[in-house]
Amino acid sequence: MATPYTQARNLPLPPSSLIQSRTYIVTGANTGLGLAAAQNLALLGAARVILAVRNLSAGEAAKAQIDAAVADATTGVKTKVEVWYLDLSVFSSIKAFVKRADAELERVDGLIENAAVGAGGGERAEGHRLTVAVNVVGTLLLGVLMLPVMARKAKEKEGDTPRVVVVTSRAGFDAREEWEGFGGEPVKGMDGMDGIEAIKLYSLSKLTETFAVHHLAREVITVEETGVIVNLVCPGLCITDLARHAPPEFKEQLRQLQETAGRTADDGSRTLLHAVTAGAESHGMLLHSCEDGEKDVPDWVKDDLAGQKKTWEAVARELETVEPGCVGKMVA
Repeated sequence: MATPYTQARNLPLPPSSLIQSRTYIVTGANTGLGLAAAQNLALLGAARVILAVRNLSAGEAAKAQIDAAVADATTGVKTKVEVWYLDLSVFSSIKAFVKRADAELERVDGLIENAAVGAGGGERAEGHRLTVAVNVVGTLLLGVLMLPVMARKAKEKEGDTPRVVVVTSRAGFDAREEWEGFGGEPVKGMDGMDGIEAIKLYSLSKLTETFAVHHLAREVITVEETGVIVNLVCPGLCITDLARHAPPEFKEQLRQLQETAGRTADDGSRTLLHAVTAGAESHGMLLHSCEDGEKDVPDWVKDDLAGQKKTWEAVARELETVEPGCVGKMVA
């Protein structure tokens, strides 16, 4: 994790020309980075912003905040902000959300997969630890199901290249010892670990995303094949309520880190907007601080191509269990 002296602040927003008239989905948009990203998208002139949230009342409060911010800005922007239900810990909810997006949205220019949890090791959902179900299986299931929808709509409308952005964390790079003990089966490994701290489980879930997406984007779904850019972004250490459902020890550890090195949610959200407007060169890459972050990926992650492949294949098996045929349909 970056220190207060190396973590850039006052990050830039992308040009409004890259956002205007486009449609975006932001998961976990009722609070923290997701809310800040959705608000910045609206202020920059997005035509439509979908707040994909588990708590609809909190989502409506977020919508009211965004609408008020846009009205106060007096820019003439008329973004349509909507609150849609999505619970990444319930796989049927993910499938229903994708069907709704396909039916009701004429275009989807960007999917920002921001939602995540840092829950204790004992909580479970869909047969997995809650952190694994949401941060790994649910997040990648949503991306895999949305990708062909986004590609088809862009082709039909002759629109710009859509982006799928997976929000990850470089904190996972501190979990090498546990990772190497998984033997290429991180989902089973995390589900089977006893007594694991919530902060360590969170880090490992994000490391799984990084390994899986590196292989997925570079070896399975090229931009030429799908017409969709897929990248990863680490927003850095930000002052948000990520740990609101976590055990007290995780909350305290995170609070101390936030006090010494945290970016504001608005500043951190700018990394998400950079990723959702980044060019084809970002496909399969880790971004952070509104720039290429691959240079900060350690060699034991970057060079382990076999491990990346095994991780993606392990995750893909889980996705196929939930929705048979979904992986193959990405490039159909």
